Amino acid sequence: MYKAPLIEQRADPFIYKHTDGYYYFTASVPAYDGIELRRSKTIEGLAEAETKMVWRKPSEGPISDLIWAPEIHFNDGRWYVYFAAAPSREIKYDLFQHRMYAISTGADNPIEGQWDEPVQIDTGIDTFCLDATTFYHKDQLYYLWAQKGPGIRGNSNLYIAKMDTPTRIVGEPVMLTKPELDWEIIGFWVNEGPSVLQKNGKVFISYSASATDENYAMGLLWADQDADLLDPKSWTKSPTPVLGSRPEESVFGPGHNSFTKGENGEDLLVYHARTYTEIVGDPLWDPNRHTFVKQLEWGDDGMPIFGKPVPLSEGWVGPEKRG
Repeated sequence: MYKAPLIEQRADPFIYKHTDGYYYFTASVPAYDGIELRRSKTIEGLAEAETKMVWRKPSEGPISDLIWAPEIHFNDGRWYVYFAAAPSREIKYDLFQHRMYAISTGADNPIEGQWDEPVQIDTGIDTFCLDATTFYHKDQLYYLWAQKGPGIRGNSNLYIAKMDTPTRIVGEPVMLTKPELDWEIIGFWVNEGPSVLQKNGKVFISYSASATDENYAMGLLWADQDADLLDPKSWTKSPTPVLGSRPEESVFGPGHNSFTKGENGEDLLVYHARTYTEIVGDPLWDPNRHTFVKQLEWGDDGMPIFGKPVPLSEGWVGPEKRG
C-alpha cells in the first residue's frame, strides 16, 4: 500500500510510465500558474522527486490564468502536455472561460527539454472546455475531453474525436455522456476529468461528476474493444458511482483520476481527494486536494473494481493542521 496521500496539494493528478523506466507526474498546482513536472523510477519516489516548472503562464492574454489539469503524453515520438487555461478569472454565462492547449518537446527527458509555445486544440465548439486526455486504440489517436454543450444543461459533457496529429482533431466531436443521473448533478451538473484504461477486451472511461467538494465522485463508461468508439451506442454507463467519499476515514470527494502501471505491472488508480469538508468559500480555491494512489482490482467478469478510497496513513497530519 502506498503512503496516503502520496503527494500533498496536487489536484487532477496524472502519472505516465514511459518506456525509459521513469514515472512522470504532473497535476494542477495550487496557484494554477503553470505546468510542473517531476519523475522517478518508482511511484513512491514521486513524492520526494525534484519538481520543475517547465512552462509558466504569461501575465496577460488568452492563457494567462487558471492553468488546470495538465496531462503528459508521448504521442508520435514527442512529449505533449495537454492543459486548459483561461484569460482571467471572470465568469461569463455562469462559467469560466477555459479553452484547451498543448505544449510539446522532442527532448528525451521532458523535464530538461525546450518546450514549444502552446497551441490551441480547436474542437469546433467555442465554449468552456477542459480536462483533455489522449489515447491510442488500434493505432488511431483519440482526443477525449469535457466541454459545455450548446443547448445542453450543465457545465460540461464528455466528447471524443479522432486526431490526425497530436494537436488536431478530425471530424465532428461526439458526445458520450452528459450529467443526468442524480449523483452527477449535486451542486453542479458536470461530467469531467476522463481517463482511459484498455483491458479484458474493453475500453473503459472513468470520469468525475458533481461539485468539487465531498459530493465529487467517479463514474464509468465502457465499450467493447472492437466497437466503434465514436458511436455513443457502443458505450454503457454505470448507473451508480464507482468511487465516492469515505467519511469514516476522512477522505472526501475522490475524483479526477488517471491510470498507470505499478512496478510489477499491476493496474493503479491515481486520484485526488480532500481530508475535510469544512471548506471556507469556493472549493476551487482550497489547495488541499491531495494525490492518492491505490491498486485497481478486477472482477471475474473482467470489470474493474474501484472499491473505496484508501484510508489516510497512520500519523499523517495535513498541511492545513501544521504549524
